[in-house]
Amino acid sequence: MIAEPASLIVHINGWPGTGKLTIARHLADHLGARLADNHTLINPAEALFTRGTPLYWSLRATIRTAVLDHVRQADAGQSFLFTDALSDDAFDSRAFEDYVALASERSARFVAVVLDCSIEENLKRLTRAGRSKVHKLTDPQVLIDLRGRHALLKGKCDQLIELDVTNLGADEAADAIATRIARGYCMFP
Repeated sequence: MIAEPASLIVHINGWPGTGKLTIARHLADHLGARLADNHTLINPAEALFTRGTPLYWSLRATIRTAVLDHVRQADAGQSFLFTDALSDDAFDSRAFEDYVALASERSARFVAVVLDCSIEENLKRLTRAGRSKVHKLTDPQVLIDLRGRHALLKGKCDQLIELDVTNLGADEAADAIATRIARGYCMFP
């Protein structure tokens, strides 16, 4: 049997509107992990500056760096869960590498979770009430363009979990992910 690492770094990746945050909240409870969703890191910049401007990008990078630096210093036994919407481009790949490095520096097991769902379900979820109030993407055309031009990033990790959540509730998805993470610790004959 493999010795269990002191902690986990779990990165949940999926298209906007896939249900990452809702699933992540349930999964954090299952794992006893702290959650830093991508909007925790983005929204301060979004609230103060126009998206894409130099001040927006500068504040967003500063917040992200500060959060990751603090996680590096956290108790070795604490697990952390992050959410993102990263595609297969070079910019997003570099951002993902920060999580790989974080896990390595903490001697934590790094689990990458990639959530997907049908385009029809994704569009339905994307346009649900309340998303715009927390600065989440709600424009169907932007999502359609993203999905048409890119694939979801599946980066280097200790364990990759891919899950289609088209027909799963958040708690069901979190249960499935937690089960797969737990199985990843076992060695089978």
